[in-house]
Amino acid sequence: MQTDLITKSRKKMLTGKELILATKPYAKEDRKKSWIYTLSTLFLLITALLGTLLMPYMLIKLTCSIFAGLLMVRMFVIYHDYLHHAILTKSHLAEFIMTIFGIYILAPISIWKRSHDYHHKHNSKLFSASIGSYPILTRKKYLSLNRGQQRAYLASRHPITILLGYFSMFLVGMSFRSFYSSPRKHFDSFIALFIHATATVLIFWLLGWQAWLLTIFIPFSIGCCIGAYLFYAQHNFPGVTFNNNECWNYEQAATESSSFLVMTPFMAWMTANIGYHHIHHLNARIPFYRLKEAMDAIPELQAVKTTSLSAKDISACFRLKCWDPELNKMVGMKELTLI
Repeated sequence: MQTDLITKSRKKMLTGKELILATKPYAKEDRKKSWIYTLSTLFLLITALLGTLLMPYMLIKLTCSIFAGLLMVRMFVIYHDYLHHAILTKSHLAEFIMTIFGIYILAPISIWKRSHDYHHKHNSKLFSASIGSYPILTRKKYLSLNRGQQRAYLASRHPITILLGYFSMFLVGMSFRSFYSSPRKHFDSFIALFIHATATVLIFWLLGWQAWLLTIFIPFSIGCCIGAYLFYAQHNFPGVTFNNNECWNYEQAATESSSFLVMTPFMAWMTANIGYHHIHHLNARIPFYRLKEAMDAIPELQAVKTTSLSAKDISACFRLKCWDPELNKMVGMKELTLI
């Protein structure tokens, strides 16, 4: 009712800076809520991981392992919000917790913040470095590449690459490559790799392969795979638009090049509302627990492009390969190879 009254009272739809300013009232955290959500998620994650070791039956252990993977995703989004200064700013305790979690999840602060901030400033630009995002080529550029370069490009966006996000995106992409490229700047990436490798060896040696499988391999495989796919689908979905750098603007990149990923209440909770990605890109200072509130209150945020976690929509997202400026849309392999 209130939204209808607001819509009727307006003479025009909000766009550009006006739309961004309309989200400003929601970019204020409830400090108590931020701590409750952060600490409760950490508690559940630690409990689930302990359950993989202490529970008596394999089925319960496996359930705990799966839940640990899902809770990693939720905690990662909370970590991501903290680095956007949306929650728990100027808290030394929060800084300590998030630094440790970033190392644990193989996305240390130095590389995640740098790459993700770049992503927000350049999302949907055709001719910018693919830092913090999956590479996008135009159809013309793709066809100009040699066969090996084409295979490398397609491999970077392949479902198997995303399925193996634990290795491709986090172990190699986030941690190893960042340290290899700049050891001084990304020394925390070395710490993350060293601790992860040490924990893997010790758990395997002292507790056995089943403990390693349940406490590390399954949770990280699930959490990293979901994280990698969410990041892909949020900017690679039917209806997404890309622009030349000179035609790019921040508000359009948020509302037309970032999806609203429709989820069940369970998955929305596990992903800490990151499905409201168009709103997050419009104003990254909005805490994850206020994104729905902003969408419900601002009609312009409701008429957006959507995708979901259904098999049909996942398949549709994965079929997209390159941007075709002539058709003004992403195209798949069939359209890509037509001459």
